[in-house]
Amino acid sequence: MLAKLASFTLVGIEAVTVEVEVDISFTSMPKTVLVGLAEAAVRESTHRVERALVNSGYRRPIDRIVINLAPADLKKEASGFDLPIALGMLVGSGQAAIERPGRYAVVGELALTGETRPIKGVLAMALAAAHEKFDGLLVPEANASEAAVVEGIPVYPISSLAEAVGFLSGQLEIDPRSVDLEEVFRRLTRGEEDFVDVKGQDYAKRALVIAAAGGHNVLMIGPPGTGKTLLAKRLGTIMPSLTPSESLETTRIYSAMGLLRAGEPLMAVRPFRSPHHSVSDAGLVGGGSTPQPGEISLAHKGVLFLDELPEFNRKTLEVLRQPLEEGHVTISRALRSTTFPADFVLVAAMNPCPCGYRSDPRRACNCTPPQVEKYLSKISGPLLDRIDLHVEVPAVPFTQLTEAPPGPTSAEFLNQVLKARTLQAQRFGNKGPIVNGRMTPRQVRKFCPLRPEALSLLKAAMEELGLSARAHDKVLRVARTMADLEESEIILPQHIAEAVGYRSLDRSVWA
Repeated sequence: MLAKLASFTLVGIEAVTVEVEVDISFTSMPKTVLVGLAEAAVRESTHRVERALVNSGYRRPIDRIVINLAPADLKKEASGFDLPIALGMLVGSGQAAIERPGRYAVVGELALTGETRPIKGVLAMALAAAHEKFDGLLVPEANASEAAVVEGIPVYPISSLAEAVGFLSGQLEIDPRSVDLEEVFRRLTRGEEDFVDVKGQDYAKRALVIAAAGGHNVLMIGPPGTGKTLLAKRLGTIMPSLTPSESLETTRIYSAMGLLRAGEPLMAVRPFRSPHHSVSDAGLVGGGSTPQPGEISLAHKGVLFLDELPEFNRKTLEVLRQPLEEGHVTISRALRSTTFPADFVLVAAMNPCPCGYRSDPRRACNCTPPQVEKYLSKISGPLLDRIDLHVEVPAVPFTQLTEAPPGPTSAEFLNQVLKARTLQAQRFGNKGPIVNGRMTPRQVRKFCPLRPEALSLLKAAMEELGLSARAHDKVLRVARTMADLEESEIILPQHIAEAVGYRSLDRSVWA
């Protein structure tokens, strides 16, 4: 007897529908055959399923069982096929029947006891189920809240194989899981970090406000202990809250990687990723024989912080070029190309020399010019060109640490950022980028016109500093953000002067 059920597998972070076919031949030699390009974890599922059937009180079929996972040319990974295979065996052997009207998809791993266990990527599967208009999705109890954030698909929490049989046979009613998204965001958006904790560094704080308002990348250069990491960790507190669509995009990545925390069905806070400088190419941008997202995708819609930038492998840093420009990364393999989202704000930090004290007036630097040149040459010019703001973070005087009054709070900075973002939303509408930092060259020409005095100032800066055409556009984007922060319709000469100041720092340090 043949049984068919719908399930899903992950390809990168996307869910693809898989038809699980189970055929049981009563007169053939007893044997279980699994076909359909299944990976090791899926092939092992037959042993788990057989014991789960017996321990749940059902009879293990002793006939010839052929399990086909279609389409046959798509690799099937992970253990989410346990539950649909077990149900197919029960239906194919006549021990159960699917009487409930409707078209349902089933995913889930089984323990040997017959209880369900959570799997990765349930959010992507719920999105696919809603898109394909299934009447319901059966998922493990532990994954139900995660899947229920998707509108348009009833999600039924299943705690055991027997419960799934009871529901599909119509003998057991299970209420669909519901999630109050407003309550989830309210509960998960509380944070303790605040810019008020950072003493001094007004110049760096100003740069980070500009970065948050316009989505610009930042490089901070200064001696050890000046607050570079402290500043970077607080950037997320002055960025607007994730919108529902941004939250789903980000959560889908974390769900596919199995990184969602228990009790957090949705990403409500912008991610902050800080990989160690020993990270590999694949760890940073993603990869593997079956491509998986890397750190830049895990930082999607959030902040990627690269501390001690010159300590990273230069080849690894160079792979950041495409994502910084395009907001996504494409990984190509022999059989398939996979594109992962990677729209993040890059914040990098570094010392001015190997010992770190070249720009510190209180400490002597013992580095020789060749050592400094070798240290700084680890960062290529093309990568520097893609970073909008180069900020010097000097040592903080003792009086500022002990006597200076508290500076602005994150809430005050956030209010400035939200006003600038509102102007950008009105400017771009539903078409184009969300922030100035993602404007195309055509949009730069349209939205960043300069009056003669500002134009002559930019021309002089280009000639004196030798800035590239890319740097020219980045200066205009940053200046546009500065104007938005001041609610100015036009870019003024002082905006150009300040934006150029953030581009000239790399020239003075590399000289």
